[in-house]
Amino acid sequence: MSLIKWEPFDEFDRLLRDVHPLMSTRNTQVGFDMAVDLYDDGNSVVAEMNVPGLKAEDIDVEVEDNYLRIAGRREEMQEKKEKNHYAKEIRRGSFERVVQLPDVVEQDQVTAEYKDGVLKITMPKKEKTSDKKVKVEVK
Repeated sequence: MSLIKWEPFDEFDRLLRDVHPLMSTRNTQVGFDMAVDLYDDGNSVVAEMNVPGLKAEDIDVEVEDNYLRIAGRREEMQEKKEKNHYAKEIRRGSFERVVQLPDVVEQDQVTAEYKDGVLKITMPKKEKTSDKKVKVEVK
């Protein structure tokens, strides 16, 4: 039996989409792209995320327990009165994404590189200890 993820706001979202497509709560055209590619390159777990328009010092990366946390802030630009916007879709402000890692990683050896709007985080996998059998005496 497969489980179906319950999305409590799906009906509300469908109603908004029916009224006007731009009113959807899940409009993928507006806001940060919070998608993360997570893959295994053999020795490491690698995460890649598109975060254009930021400076490296505005990005915070943490690994705790079995989770990767990526957070940052894109500063609000002062709107100039001489501009007449037809659309203003670039989201400003803070964002955060937490991803559960598929393997245990060496937390003190995690590296992050930010280049051309792409954040790449390399997390070396922790060597697995051999599960040895231990006989425990019952008294």
